[in-house]
Amino acid sequence: MDSYDLLVINGLVITAADIGHYDIAVKNEKIALLAPRGSLSELNVKRVIDAKGGYVMPGGVDCHVHLEEPPLFGKGRSADTYETGTKSAICGGTTTIVTFAPQSKIDPSLLEVLKSTHEKAHENCYCDYSFHLLISNPTKQVLSEFPALRSEGISSLKIYMTYESLQLRDNEILDVLLEARTQDITTMIHAENGDMLAWMSDQLEQRKLFAPKYHATSRPQLVETEATNRAIVLGELVDAPILIVHVSSPSAARHIRDAQTRGLPVYAETCPQYLFLTREDLDKPGFEGAKCVCSPPPREGKEDHEAIWTGLQNGTFTVLSSDHCPFIYDDTESGKKSVLSNEFPVGQFRYIPNGCPGVETRLPLILTAGRLSLQKFVEVTSTNPARLYGLYPLKGALLPGLSDADLTIWYPASTLQPFTLTNSSLHHNVDYTPYEGRTLSQWPRYTVVRGEVVWDRDNGGVTGKKGFGQFLRRGASTLAGSRSEGQWNVEIF
Repeated sequence: MDSYDLLVINGLVITAADIGHYDIAVKNEKIALLAPRGSLSELNVKRVIDAKGGYVMPGGVDCHVHLEEPPLFGKGRSADTYETGTKSAICGGTTTIVTFAPQSKIDPSLLEVLKSTHEKAHENCYCDYSFHLLISNPTKQVLSEFPALRSEGISSLKIYMTYESLQLRDNEILDVLLEARTQDITTMIHAENGDMLAWMSDQLEQRKLFAPKYHATSRPQLVETEATNRAIVLGELVDAPILIVHVSSPSAARHIRDAQTRGLPVYAETCPQYLFLTREDLDKPGFEGAKCVCSPPPREGKEDHEAIWTGLQNGTFTVLSSDHCPFIYDDTESGKKSVLSNEFPVGQFRYIPNGCPGVETRLPLILTAGRLSLQKFVEVTSTNPARLYGLYPLKGALLPGLSDADLTIWYPASTLQPFTLTNSSLHHNVDYTPYEGRTLSQWPRYTVVRGEVVWDRDNGGVTGKKGFGQFLRRGASTLAGSRSEGQWNVEIF
């Protein structure tokens, strides 16, 4: 009789396509069998996990994670390494991450940037991983390297419409989009109008307004909405698929929805900070508001949250990522407090390192909120990210013989007593969580990566090993791409 490595029984198995009472057998790191509850009881197995009626889902796929990045603007340096960041990920039910390999303005080659990022991640990860290339200097040489990126298993890149050290002009964006279209590469776009927000920041500083709360003032929804609409237009011009990252603004979401209804290959991402935080979180005593400074900023209130939830429910948002961008709050050299001085006792909002930690709390926060159907939850946190970034069905699915045995197993309903989230319970290398004090009613009981139990909350916590995570060579997106076949033709206009 065949021997299996792991058997998960008595679970309510939830995928983006199905819900049912199934048992799952794992062999050689793959989903081997998915069968009705109780039908696999005679198998010869090395380990059995009784889900006790709890949800069993494909492992979380988080494709917007910043780890071990150099200071790209200002003094901020990522607090999490590939070791601490991926450990934090598995503790929160995420089994695959895609991070960034960032090109600076002076880096002549993307391939060298990719090589150095591989060196940081190699043999340091607890979960599987891949990279997006972040492009800030799209020279002819850089554009010519896109085919080589595909050969290296990279099928996505990111560009910025803001930040002086990263911002591309519209003609540069078009150059990137056109070559990305040719090579079946998905382009992620940070859509904020850099010139508008720089002008707004100047206006605030001229009035001696420097506190963290003015970060939100400098970036009103118009800044995001204009850039989002412009990104859509640029993508439409060259018929290239785009993904607008970390959308916070309902008005930006309306532009995205309109583009989608016109059949354009426009995809969108949002994040927990735009569902749970508001600009009031930036207006705390002293410098405390800096903990929630991220870009775009959290918006005004409940109505904005409701619009983002609606966008998740109706498909405007393809994916829900963490945008984990960790900085240590009390670090005066490379953390949030690096902007404090005698001259600026509440800092300068425009130089505060932008970003919040969240790779570990993404899934528990959303599942506890109960605003998405269980299938929609799996779709936006696992399956769609895998499809969008060329990982499906290896990741984001539970297809026998095809999918890696990546599982998140939750507690049975009502068996985990509601608890208060504290930073001390988390595993990132950050001294705060923006969600401190929130009440949660769910947390992963087990996390399984390629058949290995790497998180067992009731029996020691982290059971995985550093270095177990593997680099994932990704193919093209399996979501809809360019509407026309062949080379783009300028003469059609």
